[in-house]
Amino acid sequence: MEAIRLAVHGETVHPTAESVAASPYFQLQANGPDGQAILILGKVEDGKLGWYGQGNDAIFTRDGLLVKTVGLPENLDATAFSGTPDPFAAGLQHISAPLAYTRRMDWSPGYRYGVSMQATLTPGGTDDVDILGTVHHLRRYDEHLSGPAGSFTNRYWADPSDGFIWKSRQYVAPGFALELIQLRPYTGKAP
Repeated sequence: MEAIRLAVHGETVHPTAESVAASPYFQLQANGPDGQAILILGKVEDGKLGWYGQGNDAIFTRDGLLVKTVGLPENLDATAFSGTPDPFAAGLQHISAPLAYTRRMDWSPGYRYGVSMQATLTPGGTDDVDILGTVHHLRRYDEHLSGPAGSFTNRYWADPSDGFIWKSRQYVAPGFALELIQLRPYTGKAP
């Protein structure tokens, strides 16, 4: 199992449908600026999923949204929706027109806490996304965030029937994005 930091420092992984099926673990591929890593699900608590590599590196997701990272050069310490329900918890399949909201973001290092980012989540077209040789027909959603930390766009590819996010490109912090791909998704029960 590769550590998530390898996704930042130039390693490459080549998962296959057979190698993923041969492992008893739920698996998530993380592609960073310079490499890739495969993480395993190590913790589920109140809907938050903890994905771990070797060492102290981890990412945490909730409803497909990146909510925290640990051990990276830049970390997302927390994110919250201000004054509006979390559209990811409701399911992206229910979004049919652009939706505006505010996200509060905490980043380290640098003690950047409580940064208010204005966001617009916009549904796009349908894309065919190949994951381990299986083509998924997914709807793309773009989340544009702007505020004192600059502006960036997160992109999510979700199942149009249930809103499950199979693939995403999300910014951990301004200027530092990870691509996340569900290799063996967690469905709430053991494989």
